[in-house]
Amino acid sequence: MKSLIVIPARYASTRFPGKPLAEIGGVPMLQRTSDVARQVGNFVVATDDARIEDFCAAHNLPVVMTDPDLPSGSDRAKAAADMFDPDADIIVNLQGDAPFTPPSYVQACLDALTRDPDADIATPVVALSWRALDDLRAAKLTTPFSGTCAIVGDTGRARWFSKNIVPAIREEATLRRDSNISPVLQHVGLYAYRRDALARYVTLPSSPYEALEGLEQLRALENGMIIACARVDSHPMSQAGIDTPEDVARAEAKLKALGQ
Repeated sequence: MKSLIVIPARYASTRFPGKPLAEIGGVPMLQRTSDVARQVGNFVVATDDARIEDFCAAHNLPVVMTDPDLPSGSDRAKAAADMFDPDADIIVNLQGDAPFTPPSYVQACLDALTRDPDADIATPVVALSWRALDDLRAAKLTTPFSGTCAIVGDTGRARWFSKNIVPAIREEATLRRDSNISPVLQHVGLYAYRRDALARYVTLPSSPYEALEGLEQLRALENGMIIACARVDSHPMSQAGIDTPEDVARAEAKLKALGQ
């Protein structure tokens, strides 16, 4: 299967204008994300702003200009793939504000679609340690919509996603004694779509639970699409998405602590 990684990168942002070009540890965020994609395969940046287009040209990054009125990164990924590589079978949506996504996560999504030929979409999930679960619980006390959990069946297909921590755990003390890993799976916001599945997905209206939870992937599930979940190992930087200038500071502190 031929794949294309699309990196949607918008300059306009209410909370963080110019976010894709912000430097993290002296390296522009979009450059970091592009380096991730380059390690996996063919990629293109999708933008609607000439400043990002100029940055890509100066740094020899493939780029296409998409309609600024497209409603989501998924729509932008489809438009970019149609323009840049209409023969690609698999389209990966790697958000431009996810510069610390391990390349192995992208490859895991591609492998999941190979293993499950009936799956429409693939996305990674991480089994949380008890410590990581405690950290997520603490974070949700102040930011309840941070972090997404997944329920995955024995076949590796998603049954549900939620901004709540699921499942509830009745015998937690016993489970903590038996294992260092909790039964909670945290979702990583990275998607690989079969081309026809993405073409269908962007035509679907927002679904009821998608609107309630604010999770695009629920639109796919509510319309009977199959999402394969690739289990990946936790990585110290993998959850560090960048939404605000404060996130940049936190990411730089993490990099410094890791000696990078």
